[in-house]
Amino acid sequence: MKIQERTGAGAGRSAAPAQPSVGDRLPSPPRERKPALAALAVLLILLGALGATMLVLQVGDRVEAIQVTADIKPGASITEDNIKVVMVNDDSGAHFVPWDQRASLMKLQAKSTIYSGTVVVGEMFGAKAQMPEGKASVGLALKDGQYYADIKSGDTVAAYRVGTSGSSSSSSDSSDKDSSSASPGNGFIANASVENVKGEGDATVSTGGKSITLLVDEGDAAALASASSAGEVALVRITAK
Repeated sequence: MKIQERTGAGAGRSAAPAQPSVGDRLPSPPRERKPALAALAVLLILLGALGATMLVLQVGDRVEAIQVTADIKPGASITEDNIKVVMVNDDSGAHFVPWDQRASLMKLQAKSTIYSGTVVVGEMFGAKAQMPEGKASVGLALKDGQYYADIKSGDTVAAYRVGTSGSSSSSSDSSDKDSSSASPGNGFIANASVENVKGEGDATVSTGGKSITLLVDEGDAAALASASSAGEVALVRITAK
């Protein structure tokens, strides 16, 4: 009897609680969204795109301009040999002369000295001056010794008539002619301004001769041209008045 009771008692005990099935698990809480981080990411993307756009725009503002490769004297003009093309930013406000307008710029003259390496702006050049009233341009072909070493455009000079070798009688005759045609003062002809020196700075000139154009008073042009044709002109640099 006792065995049966124990067995019955054991049979009446409840079994161990069963584990819940997979389908009975509690749902996990949803992930918390962070709108601030998302907005920051969008802002960074927009800033990157804006920066790239600005770089493209800056590159697009670069233009081809003219840079001089040798000093340009006052009154002189640029040539194909003393300029080159450079890229510059067109947002500086400077009036850079575009490279494709160089032909038009060659028709103008420098207002003052433009040094090598300068990027050209429009204000540096002006229209070539017309012949002043009462003035004349006289071209001289002079040999070494008839002009000073560093003669250049813009210099102020005095032109003198100097005698060449010859007999005493011919020298006397020429002296009489010079004294009658030249201005007073030991063969003095005229004060003049140097307009142009052909071959200036040209190392290929080895003969010592130069072609020089002087601007003189119209009344002195004939005497200067006559002395030049006879090879009897000497130029002396003087201080401009």
